[in-house]
Amino acid sequence: MDERFSRQADIVPRERIMDCRATVIGVGAIGRQVALQLTAIGIPWLQLIDFDAIEESNIASQGYYEDDLKRFKVHATAEICHMINPKLELYAITERFKRTATIGNVVFCCVDKISTRQLIWEAVKDKISFFCDGRMSAEVLRVITACDDKSRRYYPQTLFAAQQAHAGACTAKSTIYCANIAAGFMLAQFTKYLRMLPVDSDIQINLLASEFNVGAC
Repeated sequence: MDERFSRQADIVPRERIMDCRATVIGVGAIGRQVALQLTAIGIPWLQLIDFDAIEESNIASQGYYEDDLKRFKVHATAEICHMINPKLELYAITERFKRTATIGNVVFCCVDKISTRQLIWEAVKDKISFFCDGRMSAEVLRVITACDDKSRRYYPQTLFAAQQAHAGACTAKSTIYCANIAAGFMLAQFTKYLRMLPVDSDIQINLLASEFNVGAC
């Protein structure tokens, strides 16, 4: 076994993760952290999809560097991922997600809008084995996972009409620590899936109120 993964051997099954090709759609606050964590736990194939360039407001809230300004987010994130694991097979796509896009068998959805999530879900649901959606507004986060028949039936129920959504984009108020926690919970569901353990379909956390709720399908 590669020594770099020795301390996680009982938590992240090497033979299972080596069969995974992960696509991260949206490389903002949550998506950047998901990509870095996936790389660190040993994902062998990673695809990053995002059309955005880095702005000054992304430095504090998304963990980008001063020198990254005006670069594409996927390129800046890919650079760090390759520093973590030079052997990683990585593809950076600098455009919006398209229904016809070639994707991996594992998808992490980290976009801003419900309408975009719905488009992604409809496009990928029959092509993948694991799907995880990370949402965040200020200090409230939600992680929704679909990886079996029951959770796949549940997920579309969370795609409520845009007029029901919290006013403003979900990134209007964001913090790097909330994004890191959301990404950590997404990776925790992924490693449960790898170990063939029950996965929580809907986790909601309010950091300000110290509230933690796990919903049932």
